[in-house]
Amino acid sequence: MYAALWRVLPGPWWVRVLILLVLAAGVLYGLFFAVFPWVSTMVAPEDVTVG
Repeated sequence: MYAALWRVLPGPWWVRVLILLVLAAGVLYGLFFAVFPWVSTMVAPEDVTVG
């Protein structure tokens, strides 16, 4: 999968690395500001029981 992604990206290796870093930052941004807050409304940490 990673080799196929690497072959699809345009440019020399440093441009590919830059594109992948920007994509990873975008995914992390989406997780931290959209997905994690949405999931936290469904998870109640007060209801945890350790037996």
